[in-house]
Amino acid sequence: MAENVSPPPTPLARAERFIWLTARVLEQRLFEYHFLGGGADAVQTALAAYRNDDDGYGHALEPDLRGPVSQPLHVAHALKVLDRIGRCDGREVEQICRYLTRISTPQGALPALHPSLRGYPAAPWIPVADDPPSALLSTGPVVGVLHRNGVWHAWLFRATDFCWATVESLEETHPYEVEAAMAFLDGAPDRPRAAAAARRLGTLVRERGLVLLDPERAADVPVAPGYAPGEHHLAYDFAPSPDSLARRWFSDAEMDRSLDHLAALQGEDGGWPINWRAWAPGTALEGRPMVTLEALLTLRAYGHPLG
Repeated sequence: MAENVSPPPTPLARAERFIWLTARVLEQRLFEYHFLGGGADAVQTALAAYRNDDDGYGHALEPDLRGPVSQPLHVAHALKVLDRIGRCDGREVEQICRYLTRISTPQGALPALHPSLRGYPAAPWIPVADDPPSALLSTGPVVGVLHRNGVWHAWLFRATDFCWATVESLEETHPYEVEAAMAFLDGAPDRPRAAAAARRLGTLVRERGLVLLDPERAADVPVAPGYAPGEHHLAYDFAPSPDSLARRWFSDAEMDRSLDHLAALQGEDGGWPINWRAWAPGTALEGRPMVTLEALLTLRAYGHPLG
């Protein structure tokens, strides 16, 4: 008599177990929303726990910034969540824009870190300054998602000008700044201008070796200055969906190779690893479920089998 053998769990089932074992409530609700038919209300309620009275977001929503105070990078993360659940509109976003107006630099853009973070733990590679400059790292994703959702607010005018000027003049850059630039360009309303800027940026990325095109050669390719060992960026980091302008930077073979590599990174526990420097216990514990969700969404966007 044949023995009944259960089929091995699918990548999605393994990831689900990992999420229930390790994730914050927000990532659990996001997993439910994206893969189990959960509702947007539950995600929005979980996100509200990170909201502050100043209409910003804090409390380590972005795990590398600890402490309760609102920060631009937390707001960028919150808007990404609201965008994905179709709730990036209405009174809440109006209030967020008021917060952005209050903390903007003289250029009308956002600093990477607001000085209010001083005294709280934060990643050591992001210095806290009393008079911080404007940063594409925080401004680009915020402006891009607001434009993509048809939000219009007085704050957006100067912030959009900053993004265009910065993106179109980028020369010395690094992968995370390029990702922020693409987050802006993928949402910018002037599509021909965005496509032209993306073409120039794609050439820059390839010429400067900012993308690892062959994962099997990772040990032979240096990472960007200041990055952790192995902190490479692959095609899917710049083009997390086929709709991104950055998808045009890569051949089908290059993209498929990167997606196969992404799928193979799933660990025995069902989760994906972080590849940046884990400077505190919470950053790795909270970061892995976030990375796992991003990996699942990217693989699904490209039609990669999840089970």
